[in-house]
Amino acid sequence: MADTPRNRAPSTRRASTDPVGGHADMNNRESTEGEQPRVRFSHDVDRAVLSSGQLRNHGLSIDTGVEDANNGGTISTGLHAPRGQPATSVKSPASPRTRDRGYSLRRALFNRSMTTQSESSPVELVEGSSSRQPQESGQVHEASKTKQVPTASVSPVFDSLHDVTAISSTDTSTTPKYTKGRGQKTFGAISLPNYSSWARKRRPQDHVLVRRAKELYTENIKPLFEPKPLPPSKDGRHIELDASRKVPLIDERTGHEYIGNSIRSSRYTLWNFFPRQFFFQFSKLANAYFLLISILQMIPGLSTTGNYTTIAPLLVFVFISMAKEGYDDVRRYKLDKIENNKKALVLHAHRPSLGSDSKSPSTPRNWTLFGKSLKIGGDSSAISYEPNSQGLKHWATLKWKDVKVGDIVKLERNDEIPADMVLLHSSGPNGIAYIETMALDGETNLKSKQGPPSLVKRCKTVEDIGSIRATIVVEDPNIDLYNFDGRVSVNGETTPLTTNEIVLRGSTLRNTSEAIGMVINSGEDCKIRMNANKNPRIKTPAMQVITNKIVIMLVFFVVLLALFCSIAYEIWSQNVEDDSWYLEHAKVPFSQIIIGFIILYNTLIPLSLYVSLEIIKVGQLLLMADVEMYDPDSNTPMMCNTTTILENLGQVDYIFSDKTGTLTDNIMRFRKLSVAGYAWLHDFDLQKEAAEKAEKEGNPPDKQSKGKGVDKRFSKKRPHRPQLDARKNSEISHASNPMSPSGSIRRSGSIWKSTARPSKTQHEFRTEELLRYMQTKPHSIFSKKARFFLLSLALCHTCLPEVQENGDVEFQAASPDELALVKAAQELGFLVIDRPSMSITLSYASTSDSAENVVESYQVLDVIEFTSKRKRMSIIVRFPNGKICIFCKGADSAILPRLKLASLAMEKASEVGRRSSVRKSLEAEEALRRMSEHSPRSSMGRASMSLNRTSLSRNRKSLGHGRPSMASTRLQPIRDELDTWLKERENSDVERTADDASAYYTPRASTGRFSFASERRGSNQDIVFDNLIDEALVLDDAAVFERCFQHMNDFASEGLRTLLFGYRFLDEEEYTGWKKIYLDATTSLVDRQNLIEAAGEMIEQNFDLSGATAIEDKLQKGVPETIDKLRRANIKIWMLTGDKRETAINIAHSARLAKNFSEVIILDHATGEVEQRMATATLDISKGRIAHSVVVVDGQTLAEIDANETLKLLFFELAVLADSVICCRASPSQKASLVKKIRTKVNKSITLAIGDGANDIAMIQEAHVGVGISGKEGLQAARISDFSIAQFRFLQRLLFVHGRWNYVRTAKYILSTFWKELVFYLLQALYQKWTGYTGTSLFESTSLTVFNTLFTSLAVILPGIFEQDLNASTLLAVPELYTHGQRNESFNIKKYLGWMFMASSESMIIWFTMFGLFGESIFTSDNNLFSMGQLCFTSAVVFINTKTLILEMHNKTWVTGFGYFISVGGWFMWNVMLSFAWSPHTGKTFPLYPVADGFLTRFGRNLLWWLVVFLSLAGVICLELGVASVRKAFWPTDTDLFQELQKDPVIRRRFEETVAAEARGETETVEMGQEKTSLEREGEIQDLLDERRRTADEHGETVKSPTEPRSSTHLTRRKFSVDASMHDDDIELDHRAPPKTRHSVDIAEVLGRRPGAGSS
Repeated sequence: MADTPRNRAPSTRRASTDPVGGHADMNNRESTEGEQPRVRFSHDVDRAVLSSGQLRNHGLSIDTGVEDANNGGTISTGLHAPRGQPATSVKSPASPRTRDRGYSLRRALFNRSMTTQSESSPVELVEGSSSRQPQESGQVHEASKTKQVPTASVSPVFDSLHDVTAISSTDTSTTPKYTKGRGQKTFGAISLPNYSSWARKRRPQDHVLVRRAKELYTENIKPLFEPKPLPPSKDGRHIELDASRKVPLIDERTGHEYIGNSIRSSRYTLWNFFPRQFFFQFSKLANAYFLLISILQMIPGLSTTGNYTTIAPLLVFVFISMAKEGYDDVRRYKLDKIENNKKALVLHAHRPSLGSDSKSPSTPRNWTLFGKSLKIGGDSSAISYEPNSQGLKHWATLKWKDVKVGDIVKLERNDEIPADMVLLHSSGPNGIAYIETMALDGETNLKSKQGPPSLVKRCKTVEDIGSIRATIVVEDPNIDLYNFDGRVSVNGETTPLTTNEIVLRGSTLRNTSEAIGMVINSGEDCKIRMNANKNPRIKTPAMQVITNKIVIMLVFFVVLLALFCSIAYEIWSQNVEDDSWYLEHAKVPFSQIIIGFIILYNTLIPLSLYVSLEIIKVGQLLLMADVEMYDPDSNTPMMCNTTTILENLGQVDYIFSDKTGTLTDNIMRFRKLSVAGYAWLHDFDLQKEAAEKAEKEGNPPDKQSKGKGVDKRFSKKRPHRPQLDARKNSEISHASNPMSPSGSIRRSGSIWKSTARPSKTQHEFRTEELLRYMQTKPHSIFSKKARFFLLSLALCHTCLPEVQENGDVEFQAASPDELALVKAAQELGFLVIDRPSMSITLSYASTSDSAENVVESYQVLDVIEFTSKRKRMSIIVRFPNGKICIFCKGADSAILPRLKLASLAMEKASEVGRRSSVRKSLEAEEALRRMSEHSPRSSMGRASMSLNRTSLSRNRKSLGHGRPSMASTRLQPIRDELDTWLKERENSDVERTADDASAYYTPRASTGRFSFASERRGSNQDIVFDNLIDEALVLDDAAVFERCFQHMNDFASEGLRTLLFGYRFLDEEEYTGWKKIYLDATTSLVDRQNLIEAAGEMIEQNFDLSGATAIEDKLQKGVPETIDKLRRANIKIWMLTGDKRETAINIAHSARLAKNFSEVIILDHATGEVEQRMATATLDISKGRIAHSVVVVDGQTLAEIDANETLKLLFFELAVLADSVICCRASPSQKASLVKKIRTKVNKSITLAIGDGANDIAMIQEAHVGVGISGKEGLQAARISDFSIAQFRFLQRLLFVHGRWNYVRTAKYILSTFWKELVFYLLQALYQKWTGYTGTSLFESTSLTVFNTLFTSLAVILPGIFEQDLNASTLLAVPELYTHGQRNESFNIKKYLGWMFMASSESMIIWFTMFGLFGESIFTSDNNLFSMGQLCFTSAVVFINTKTLILEMHNKTWVTGFGYFISVGGWFMWNVMLSFAWSPHTGKTFPLYPVADGFLTRFGRNLLWWLVVFLSLAGVICLELGVASVRKAFWPTDTDLFQELQKDPVIRRRFEETVAAEARGETETVEMGQEKTSLEREGEIQDLLDERRRTADEHGETVKSPTEPRSSTHLTRRKFSVDASMHDDDIELDHRAPPKTRHSVDIAEVLGRRPGAGSS
């Protein structure tokens, strides 16, 4: 076969399409045949980059011609751009695309099949110019002698980041063959050749045997555990549109029915549960070790402890663990069942509804099915329901799981989409359905979907749908959420199917009464489910890795110990056994004795380790039911769906967070505006919320003290003035007086604070002052400009008003930004009350003194929609007076060049940008300085936790106002330094740079800030308003531009989303000429979108600046503070979202992921400088030149990076160094891929993924810890996650408190378990020397059996459940303590060896104390083996419980005391029971262990026995206390320090107040208090006495006169006031607040009780 481009390797073909910026040229082409197939460029697939260099070709053209079957020629589609000429983008009018999505052979096949051309035609990319290295690429060929242009084959699109599609060179058909091609990724970065060479050498090379083993596993073993991949269909899915179908459709790939619509997020099935669980359970090395011991033990003659004593409990423990895992998975299955059982309306034209209700239970409309029409809210698009000859057509209510491919489903407003569907009908205007895809891609904007024209015009009624016959061909199920290819054929008419006609599962129908669609993908074939992980891994705790290492060490120790004892036995046998006549024929072979010792010592590894661990995790789970993580608004507590990985919560290093619904609240609020050079703050919503909150708390807002930020105008007692309100029963009264009682105007800032810059002073006035000014001076120039700006807010949008039953007006908007703007216009007096098809009706306050509102209607002439490429939208309206005006709103970059004074505007914008850059540079320098100051301490063992003890005097607070205690005097320097250290940490992320922008908010630019205090008394309102606005400044274009752009810069730095508004009045002649051009563009069948954009460019020129707005994308409560604390805890936060880049960066600023001075490193493939940008940033960060870095990458760029090993290595090196990473436009599979790479590539890192939507499921399953938010995107993520919470802010308590506690508890349990086993069983080994190493047990067998179960189980279980090494307030106030778990300080090999050293020492002390003082004592009456064994047993049991429950446990409660009593007391009761159980009367004799009456009559009455027990316990306890004291004195840990600090009541109160202030939403730094002085204590006592006196007065015991006797024998005590002098105008005669007084007698008594004063 000839060497044609079509027969070459896919990787080679792919490389030829990889020029830097080649995609831009490929996308800009002129089309001559709009109906011809298209080939798109994709950046979300694996792509190879030539290591030798990147190809640059600027004349690329596409040849999708087909071969002529007769002469073998090629029929060209004509999609060629002449060389050297600029090319325009080719976009189908039926499917406008703004995303470059891929040269896809699969999609080309579908597009090509729409025509009647041959199926064997090639799809080729024609290259207009030679590449830089044509010989190396091997891709350049001449297409024909006439055109002289080379061609290159198009590589197929990949279904995932790692799946490469290949086409067999021997296959002559065009059907793509899908193969796995992970190894086809390439190296190479032409800008970094040295780095590429280094990366190539660094790549690990597997040994040939290892490679062979991997191939064997991939080819033979892996397919046994994973479902077999289905082959691709020949030409996609062919689905017949037939409502009367009676036979299910068949999937040609399987030969069976299409899979059902049920989904499964549970991890196991009935078939794989046991195999996967057995593998998981015995991956724990302790279980595997015991399985081996059990096998050896069951061999007859080898075991001295029985044959089944290990295997039986092992199987019980394993099945208990498996049962727990099964229970957790059953819970997931039940949650899946809830979704699978949701209801959907399916059209049945051939059978009854199977007993289901044929009406929608959620439809309140009255409609009939039998021959009558359905009326839907008076909509003109109502569908009639009539029976036909084929049977009754009706909407049957089915469960989602019963929906099948080909079913016709009816959706109603706010219904979730049950499966991937093609839209057939919509009741919306022009057949448009508005779809919310927030759960899919994180975007809050609604998507407009419209059915294929060929189907829409034939599906107007149910009868039409039941009778129509059409064939729909769609692509095979894949993971691409952003592209879709297919075709629909009706009566010989074929039209394409794109994403514009497809609605996907996981989305929701909004703002549309009803829609009808046909299912094309169901269940696990839906795109959102294709992005999910079908085989989620079984998550294991990170501590299990260390535990496995310890088990391996113990196995070697047991083997060595057994070997030592066996060799010692051989030596003893030669020296003693051979010379002892009574030991003849008793010799044991070496092989048997060593196995016997291994079985004897196997208990050094506790059999119940993992089962007891499961018990303590259940206890930990119960204690995690924390009311502080309960959300009362949604009535949602914290839920834990697994107990396996609780300790991982205390070791998290990386957090991967979704944006929409996780960080944000999905609510947009209009916050600020700038008009005519003046900025205003709009906080009506916040003031209303504050007023409602105050009323709920029983504290009316008008009684609040000054500065609380609650305005009096919300008080119900204040009358509303309707002349400024455009509505009846308005939520916000605009007519409230913005003046203070004295007439001054109040500044803003008392309620709203920027989350990005909470310390920034809000210079703006409130919009209520704006309304007051407009009412007072309606004819001023500023008022006219402001009124026109508010008019532009009310007109420039596409929102639809709806009047609710209560008369309120609500809006249906495709964008939450538009909704916020229209609501702001409504609150500011311009209310949209109606919007017919081509007009907008407004109601607004009259400028005259009339109280009635003016109602006007504006004719909508044209709307030029917003697109991501245009970054603006425009509306052309005709005013009631006949004038035509165009309003335009958009990004500043899109509006500025289109202003009438564009050059002046650009100059002022540049000046503002320069000032902003200087400010950011100063802030970055300050941050670097702080970092350098902290670096010496952070480089030490504890990350900035050591409290420097120098220069304490300068931080000391005054100790006056009373005499503090001596302890307080000693502790005050420590308190002061701790307070200083905490303030530095708490304020390290807040910009403290002086704000020089305040001059741009002052009333007059020439006089600086206007002082309203000077006009406070006796000021006239006109005078005040004259000084509020400078009319001369309003007319100064340069000043207005500069101030407006400064405002926008400040708005953006506060994390607000800014828009610029412009307008221009049009002549009738100009508009008429443009209208013809625009009409031609909108009706063009070729290149429609480009023509519309070109027409818009013609009219959108020479705008006058109207103003600017700032919209707040409201974050969830506490998100910025939580992120600050997570950063302080050394946790790196990545934000992975499907939303746009600009939106993601705005949210990053408002959530404080990015600081105002951050270096934002944007990686964009379109620039062609990705590798250079990454290399430069990596170098700058590593050298400390950047104070704070944030990497921003989009999904397309990430796909290209992932396709090149060099770029991928460089990217992750940069990502690990950066402070934060933002990935926008990321698909669910890309999110999961990023999480997996960090989880596997970054050594010893623990990852946590948190999200709330279906698009977050994959990354939640991939991370070590998955947290779901029970948010507004649904419960999909919460259902599949390991933990679910209602708010992001609960994450800090989940990690810092419960994560830390669980980690410490689990670590202490494991260490204590291994420690107690070594302490106890090492006594057995020490005893072997005195028994000839024969394996004789020191302990009686019955007691030995229940040692772990009865006497020492609570000793390790109770600390594992109840331990709290630090208070919750301490952990929340000092997040730096969280690094304890990240560094594995509680559980590591070093700590384990330390515990084992102590165990060995303590075991020797117990043994030699017993043997020396009791075993070899010549005056003891009973020193047999049983009494010696019980002495060691007693010492071990008492000491183990004493250490774990008293010495090591910090949080001692009655539970631990009860456990201690049960364990120790139970041991002595056990001895008493043994004495009775084996009495001589039973006939049983125990010559080696004389149990009968041993404790009661023999060694139990021996005083020496009890003395030795006491001495041995004293010795081991003194050793423990001594070692602990030395360690804490010379090598204290952070935990040791803060355990001591939190004992001080002042420091503890500081921690508690910090946490409480954060819970209240306060941003002010909490001050460290001081211990109460004597006068403060006296004041408290006097307050109590006064309270008692007031209580007595209320009961009629009022003292009428200071000197009047109460009775004949009692006089009242003289009073004197201690209150400060009060001004006359501040005195309020309120009987509820009497002046504070003190009695002289009380004072004398209190002074006599001062510290150190003796009592008489």
